[in-house]
Amino acid sequence: MSSASVPFSSALAGPGVTVLDGGLSNQLAAAGCELGDALWSARALAEAPEAVVAAHRAYYEAGASVAITASYQATFEGFAAHGIDHPRAAELIALSVELARTAAREAGADRPLWVAASAGPYGAMLADGSEYRGRYGLSVAELEAFHRPRLDVLAAAGPDALALETVPDADEARALLRAVRGLGVPAWLSYSVEGGHTRAGQPLEEAFALAADVDEIVAVGVNCCAPQDVEAAVRTAARVTGKPVVVYPNSGERWDAGARAWTGRATFEPELIEGWRRAGARLIGGCCRVGPAAVARIAAAVRDV
Repeated sequence: MSSASVPFSSALAGPGVTVLDGGLSNQLAAAGCELGDALWSARALAEAPEAVVAAHRAYYEAGASVAITASYQATFEGFAAHGIDHPRAAELIALSVELARTAAREAGADRPLWVAASAGPYGAMLADGSEYRGRYGLSVAELEAFHRPRLDVLAAAGPDALALETVPDADEARALLRAVRGLGVPAWLSYSVEGGHTRAGQPLEEAFALAADVDEIVAVGVNCCAPQDVEAAVRTAARVTGKPVVVYPNSGERWDAGARAWTGRATFEPELIEGWRRAGARLIGGCCRVGPAAVARIAAAVRDV
């Protein structure tokens, strides 16, 4: 079934839960892709597009109905630092959507499959761990000027939605909310959180309230956080905005930016999913270190409900 024939808004219109994919980087790393530099998964757009397609396809085949593109760390500034000029960078950013579409066609599922174009935070481009802190020292206007050019390219590539994800700071959320106006593509806004606050320390109630009256934002929520922090955040997001809630936490392990390695143990358990659903989550998946097997468990849990 073609995703183009079924609007993404229909995924939010019914009473059920739509399953998102899991972490793209873990799939690419398992396929032998080099992810060690500042481009991270965006490097695969230029060097291993077939591996990106295979990663997306694995999640669709595991039961996901939404694939999030490999554009999280794809920015004009980041590509320029690696000698990739503006026209080629625009091609690669747009290619991220095309590769996910190709995977959807190859998956041949008997359900609608959608593509969400990822736009990561400013700190992702810096690749120094500041995406988990926010507070970059830039104004809202400067952050908007950073985000809008690639959002223009992503929107023109024709995704079903834009994923404004792993946002650590309410100030950056303000910039992103300005940047998506008039693009004509629905978007979700997803914070990276710790406890009841953004990574920059703002209360989630205040952070979610920014999106409450923004028509372009069709869902709000959290991602790239500990599974244990999700349920309370879902309740706050639903109460403050009245919008559907999106959640896709990490496995439960923690990223050590200095060592550039994951530590701890996985705590993402299927029984958590029902609590998220009851709290108001309508889009559920996984982020870093959550693979196809976990997404298959999410899909099974949703079917059981």
